[in-house]
Amino acid sequence: MRGVRRWAHVGGVGSGAARRLTEARSWQENQRVNVAAQRRFGDFFSTGREWITVMEGEYYPDFLDAARQLYGPVLERFAQLAAAASASEGLLRAIMSEPAQLRVQLLRVFRRYVSPDTSVEMLKRKLKAEEAIAGFGSRFRAIEKVRELIRERSVSDDALFILLYEYRSRGQKGYMLTEVFFAWVKKTFGERLGVEGPPGAGADILLNKVLPGYPVATPADFMITMPDRTPLVVGFARYDSDRGGAQEDDRIRGNNDSAAAILRYAEERGLTLRVLFLNDGPGLLLGSMWQDYAGLEDRWGGEVMVCTLKMLDERLTYEWISGAHQSEASAL
Repeated sequence: MRGVRRWAHVGGVGSGAARRLTEARSWQENQRVNVAAQRRFGDFFSTGREWITVMEGEYYPDFLDAARQLYGPVLERFAQLAAAASASEGLLRAIMSEPAQLRVQLLRVFRRYVSPDTSVEMLKRKLKAEEAIAGFGSRFRAIEKVRELIRERSVSDDALFILLYEYRSRGQKGYMLTEVFFAWVKKTFGERLGVEGPPGAGADILLNKVLPGYPVATPADFMITMPDRTPLVVGFARYDSDRGGAQEDDRIRGNNDSAAAILRYAEERGLTLRVLFLNDGPGLLLGSMWQDYAGLEDRWGGEVMVCTLKMLDERLTYEWISGAHQSEASAL
């Protein structure tokens, strides 16, 4: 049976058959009460609006002054580099020599003015600049036209400031989601469980680095562990302000594939390892997203859970995380 056996070095259930039997029976008595009350993600659908967390955004034009202060110097520096460049390719090379944080902002301006085909992600590493020039340089806007447009728009370009400011807020609600979740785990379980991963911005956990023999470098957002760092739950966190169409279908398909791979890995090694999708935001109420997630949870028979922040107290229990009830039941 999948998930019955625990990691070999996790203790606490081997103190004698009598104690195990007593604890297993106690758990079974509690289960008779709890099973009827335990709700699946799909059961929350009719009152879904009550279970999502709305993380407030900023109103326009309230943030415009802040955007001017943040990005005015960026646009000024871009204009200086454009004035000194002999060609758009040279402008890109000059940008790549700027300090890292400024470079990212300058690349966003470069993309708008010179090369909408070139993504900032493509250029985060300096060595990628020459590849971008080779692949897209023929489509770069001429430097003379760039300088002309900068003069026409001036370095006080509110439209561009707004676009850049939107980049700043992108992903912030997802970071807030994980930050609140980490705090909840620590408050709720104390020293009984640990939680690992970036509590906000930071590099994802790569499963092939933390799970011995895991075959793919799958990124995860967090991992709930025993105090000795034995993995118990692999977690993926997403905040959806908006969602729909093909993007919605791709998300569910990708989540299902991740869950299948993780649970297959656990079954092959006789481990208790579960999957938590911490999802929140108004996007869950759009299209078929809620029901799709409900289907994802139901498909895996209790080894996958989908939760919003407001559901954590009711659903994410120590017993589910640790698989303690399965360990005790297997001792009978």
